[in-house]
Amino acid sequence: MKKILVSLVFAAVLPLSAQQKPVYLDESKPIEERVEDALPRLTLKEKIALVHAQSKFSSAGVPRLGIPEFWMTDGPHGVRPEVLWDEWDQAGWTNDSCVAFPALTCLAATWNPEMSLLYGQSIGEEARYRNKTVLLGPGVNIYRTPLNGRNFEYMGEDPYLSAHMVVPYIQGVQQNGVAACVKHFALNNHEVNRHTTNVIVDDRALYEIYLPAFKAAVQEGKAWAIMGSYNLYKGQHCCHNQYLLNDILKGEWGFDGVVISDWGGAHDTDQAITNGLDMEFGSWTNGLSNGASNAYDNYYLAMPYLQRIQEGKVGTKELDDKVRRILRLAFRTTMNTSRPWGAILSPEHYEAARRIGEEGIVLLQNEGGLLPINLDKAKKIAVIGENAIKMMTVGGGSSSLKVQREISPLDGIRQRVGNQVEVVYARGYVGDASGEYNGVVTGQNLKDDRTPDELIAEAVKVAADADYVIFIGGLNKSANQDCEDTDRAGLGLPYGQDDVIQALAKVNRNLIVVNISGNAVAMPWVKEVPAIVQDWYLGSEAGSALAAVLVGDVNPSGKLPFTFPVKLEDNAAYALGEYTGVRSDTVINIKYNESIFVGYRWADKQKKSKPLFAFGHGLSYTTFEYGKPVADAKTMSPDGKLTVKVTVKNTGSREGQEVVQLYIADKKSSLPRPLKELKGFKKIKLTPGESKEVSFVIDKEALSFFDDTKHAWIAEPGKFEAIIAASAADVKGVVPFELK
Repeated sequence: MKKILVSLVFAAVLPLSAQQKPVYLDESKPIEERVEDALPRLTLKEKIALVHAQSKFSSAGVPRLGIPEFWMTDGPHGVRPEVLWDEWDQAGWTNDSCVAFPALTCLAATWNPEMSLLYGQSIGEEARYRNKTVLLGPGVNIYRTPLNGRNFEYMGEDPYLSAHMVVPYIQGVQQNGVAACVKHFALNNHEVNRHTTNVIVDDRALYEIYLPAFKAAVQEGKAWAIMGSYNLYKGQHCCHNQYLLNDILKGEWGFDGVVISDWGGAHDTDQAITNGLDMEFGSWTNGLSNGASNAYDNYYLAMPYLQRIQEGKVGTKELDDKVRRILRLAFRTTMNTSRPWGAILSPEHYEAARRIGEEGIVLLQNEGGLLPINLDKAKKIAVIGENAIKMMTVGGGSSSLKVQREISPLDGIRQRVGNQVEVVYARGYVGDASGEYNGVVTGQNLKDDRTPDELIAEAVKVAADADYVIFIGGLNKSANQDCEDTDRAGLGLPYGQDDVIQALAKVNRNLIVVNISGNAVAMPWVKEVPAIVQDWYLGSEAGSALAAVLVGDVNPSGKLPFTFPVKLEDNAAYALGEYTGVRSDTVINIKYNESIFVGYRWADKQKKSKPLFAFGHGLSYTTFEYGKPVADAKTMSPDGKLTVKVTVKNTGSREGQEVVQLYIADKKSSLPRPLKELKGFKKIKLTPGESKEVSFVIDKEALSFFDDTKHAWIAEPGKFEAIIAASAADVKGVVPFELK
């Protein structure tokens, strides 16, 4: 009834003539003028109603003024199915399926902003069709540890890559009149104790590593919403954190959108009032549990806030700022009558999911050119592994989806080869036979009571006489794998998969291992396996995208967005001892001792060990030759720019894409700096024999570091190097220059 009332009131006020129309309804007026016209028309209770939830995923509008409700939906990989008004149980709709897009680790692995824009446009259209106001995504928390259960939702370890990939996603979503809500701000870098971890990090690391992607989202992407994180920083929960939300986000960066709490991320009325939170969702106040009904009046920004105002304990200055931001959100979204209608489950969206998946798959190893599979010479392909058949769109936490369809790797391979080649399957191992999350059920029965030895014996028998053996394993979206609110127990593959791979390697040399995960995994068998493919959670078109790469319809061009360490101790967070997987109900301090040395920045410092696979690594079915990079000058003024150029040639026999990477090295500085840092990348497509010149413009920003004593970005005069590379471990050329 409430929705009908909103529609009637809205329809009643819109037909007014231009002379009669209130300014806030006049879309020809600037948004700020409309906001200031609407604000004094609201009663105190109407303002309070705007700043907290009225259901699990909605907050109130103002029916009297024709301002619709605000509807949120989880992302960032697809539009979440509907739940009941007051509960987490499924609403039972039959028309709330979606297209599942690849996980954001895959998007980052494309190193292609055009793919990011396509992703945002496509998922934004689906959210708009479902009449959502805010899409709760994308996520850009930095990959600090490979055990973080939620890394698959983020864009890797490097702030520059994350920043440049998040901006087009936001722009694509918001073209549809749907707000992107970038999350989780900030320092949410592991899941165990996410509600009780107080992060202690120096300002250099904060500004150089953990904030750049959020800053780009605000200042370049113009994001309309930001979600706070569950953890604490400086002893305050990040959903109402003075330093993060008021000082940095709204102060230094000039953010004019809404700050939305993560569900259950608010903890205190006074801090929620003063420390930058605008919209409160999911709070379980006064001892109420997840399933409690009608708790919304007890939210921290509900009756407790209203009572404080009525009793004169607080004023309305902060409330008016929150309401201004929420009105601004309404005028940008639901009250924009020109926004598109959206679309869902369209052929174009499935094509987008497939293209992003194909371009994000990373060819890690290909000894002897085993890949692509030669279908003209193959008679039998053996596919082994649970992940070849297990649905991956269900599970993992809030990003779990209800899909119209999901093509498994096994089905994708069978559909692609048709009757040309026999494809046989063996389970190999049993991981998690369940298939349910939050009431969405896969319908798969994966129960198998055979022993590991029996499963391996079957796999070996099937694989022994095959022309190709494709082992498809890795992680899944179950608890303690790639899953919200849990972290992995270790770096190794679960469910005894190493034993299966090593057994297969002994009976067939043509072994291809496909690792499906959102995280790095240990590979003790790396020297025994000629071909290794890093697959991701690819969504609805998972199988078709993988099959296209395996048989060579698509030349792989993905590059790793994070480092694969050989062992856990090679990761900085573990080398320096600042991570705990032990559950704690009380606040615990986690100090980021590694500071700015995250990912390849740490790996570059290690002289005794090298990564299993470096950041930025990814092979192709063709080969590329780099010329000698040159600069247009040997010196650069503080206000000037320097251009570095390099020619890249496709020296192979087929078309391919290469990601040319630019790193900057500061040869001498007053503060410690990494050996090199990513400051540019370009993805180019080359036909056989074709050459292209790639140029990078270097400015003062690319040379700067954050001086925490001055609280400023500093570029010190001195000697630098522009490093052209194909990965963090594959340097192609160096150009020295000097900043005057």
